[in-house]
Amino acid sequence: MNPIRSEKIESIDEDQNSAAVSEVEDGIRDFVRNDIAYLRRPVPNMVASTDAAVDPAAEATVNNVNSLIQRVAGSSLAEIENLISELESLRDILHAEGQRVQREISGYAQLSQAAMKSTRMIADNVAQWKRTADGLRHS
Repeated sequence: MNPIRSEKIESIDEDQNSAAVSEVEDGIRDFVRNDIAYLRRPVPNMVASTDAAVDPAAEATVNNVNSLIQRVAGSSLAEIENLISELESLRDILHAEGQRVQREISGYAQLSQAAMKSTRMIADNVAQWKRTADGLRHS
């Protein structure tokens, strides 16, 4: 009965741990999104007085670089999010396997205890039969 009680306590602890892990992961995800959000915003138009002074080729180059950075950051973010989801699914699989192994070990422990009890009963019965047989021989 103790393994079931400890399994419930461990289950509660694991639920709290997984909730904390999920909260941290959400915080990291939000941080990454906010950190590169400025790369996704369109470049605001410069003040009209400086537009005349800016070379159109330089402006086109800056726009191309900004576009390139946005594409690279977007694909990197998508890859990071895919990796996070894969890691979450692996964590869930490992958690389920851990619980399965705990159940198997608990079942094995119960089976082992039952086998020990049966062996003791058999040994006691054999000893009793031996005493009875010895008593019949002596009489």
